[in-house]
Formats: sequence, C-alpha cells, structure tokens
Amino acid sequence: MRELKGLGPRLFRTWPMAGNETEAQEMGLAGMVFSMISIAAGAVMYWAVTSQGHGFRLSTVGVILMVVGAVGLVISTVIFATSRQQAGGRNRTYDRQVTDTQGRTAAVHEEVH
Repeated sequence: MRELKGLGPRLFRTWPMAGNETEAQEMGLAGMVFSMISIAAGAVMYWAVTSQGHGFRLSTVGVILMVVGAVGLVISTVIFATSRQQAGGRNRTYDRQVTDTQGRTAAVHEEVH
C-alpha cells in the first residue's frame, strides 16, 4: 500500500483553488467590483472629461481603462463561476484500476468529499 500513497491529492485538484471555494469566490467578486469601477472611470474619462494634458489624452487613458476593466471582468467571472459548488454537490466517487511496483493490480474505490 505504500506505493500508492501519493496518488490521491494530485488527481483531484481543481483550478483555481484546490479546496477553498470561499476564497476563490471572494477573489472573483472583488475582481468584478474592481473591473466595474475601472470601466466606469474609463467611461467618464472618455466621454465626460474635455481637458487635455501635455503629451497624452485623457480619452486614450479612458479607453485603456475600459478595455482593461472588460478583460478583468471576464477573468473574474470565470474565476467566480468555476469556484462555485456544482448542483450535484461535492461528493464524488471514482473507481479505477491501479498497479503497484511488483505488477499486482487492484481495484480502488475512492469517495471524495
């Protein structure tokens, strides 16, 4: 049984956090809020600010903020969506065949909670 010791945890890791859905959800929500603020600030800079700086345009900075905010919103939404519990719950069972170093095979039934 010693040969099979390290197999389990590597097989069941999921992205982005292995066992901390709450932290991933909070990270996704915070990213969404930051992205929405970035989009709003960029929109104000693009459509409402009329003054010009020396060497740069505030409207260009506004467009950059809106694009960065949109990309951040998509990434945060993906992180939030993948960190949520699935409808069927977290309990899963796996049946697999394993072979040890001496060539013996065994059927393994694992329940992951």
